[in-house]
Amino acid sequence: MDKQEAYQILTLLQANYPDSFRGMSKEAANVKVNLWADMFSEEPFEAVAAAAKAYIATDTGGFMPTIGKLKDMLHRMQSPQQMTQMEAWGLVAGALRNSVYGAEDEFRKLPPAVQRTVGSPSQLKEWALMDAETVQSVVASNFQRSFQVCQKREDDYQKLPGAVKSFIAELAGTLKSYRKAVEYEKRSRR
Repeated sequence: MDKQEAYQILTLLQANYPDSFRGMSKEAANVKVNLWADMFSEEPFEAVAAAAKAYIATDTGGFMPTIGKLKDMLHRMQSPQQMTQMEAWGLVAGALRNSVYGAEDEFRKLPPAVQRTVGSPSQLKEWALMDAETVQSVVASNFQRSFQVCQKREDDYQKLPGAVKSFIAELAGTLKSYRKAVEYEKRSRR
């Protein structure tokens, strides 16, 4: 989405939320247009417009959406069939049946989001060896909570602009290199 398209989106929102723009200076309006254009630069105009209209259609509070709320609406529209916590646990529970001896294979069969929450094949094996009642109550509850947190983190990451994702990746690479250097230094002192 470019600046002209951001202006069109904000004009649409102004029609429904006029109080949000009342008394705004021309300079402030330009800053707002530039910010919205930057934050939605990787999104197609049609998708952002549809998200804005969906927000307007479902809003009962009467407040203009923030960039984050509109990105959330856009994300929900683009991925309506996201796996629930219960569905994810159902896959894990099924995998546990064969995980005493086949944890590696069962882990590979799980979707990536579920794998990230479980952590490793050895975790599947550990759960498979536990008392069934504990697994179906405590482990299930903890897994579902963790899955929800992981999904939220993944969703939030997907909403970030590409430049921010690149910065995060660069920072993560720098931290990984730093950690390796520290570990090497510790080993060399021994």
